[in-house]
Amino acid sequence: MLDQIVFLAAVTILGVFEQAYFSLQVIAARRKHHVQPPSISGPPEFERIFRAQANCSEYFPLFLASLWVAGLFFNQVLAACCGLLYLYARYLYFAGYAESSMGRLGPMYLNAGILWAMAGLSSVGILNFLLLHYLKVNILRGIGQLFGL
Repeated sequence: MLDQIVFLAAVTILGVFEQAYFSLQVIAARRKHHVQPPSISGPPEFERIFRAQANCSEYFPLFLASLWVAGLFFNQVLAACCGLLYLYARYLYFAGYAESSMGRLGPMYLNAGILWAMAGLSSVGILNFLLLHYLKVNILRGIGQLFGL
């Protein structure tokens, strides 16, 4: 059982560490720019770091749900690879946004594409499960045969 989810779990905990890193960057920016909690206003340099962390936190549940559903219903390894790519792009997003608001755009589009891809994998996996369970039709096998896999 655990061998079927170990890569998903590893990417999940890596994502948790990344979120912690982003939070620590906000703490450091608060100290550097003398912005005391609960204030969220300060110099543009602080506000960009704060917004980057907040945006990353807002998307984390979407990432986790799509990672696990794609991994459980479609393919663990493919989902984990997408998850690693997502986390790398999220880091680029954070670093880019910390430098300038325009620096976030390229990584933001990459993140959106990866999330949509994982949502697509999740949907195909769930559809395949339902069709297989209730109608005994395996669309993934059919797709594999179509491509010679």
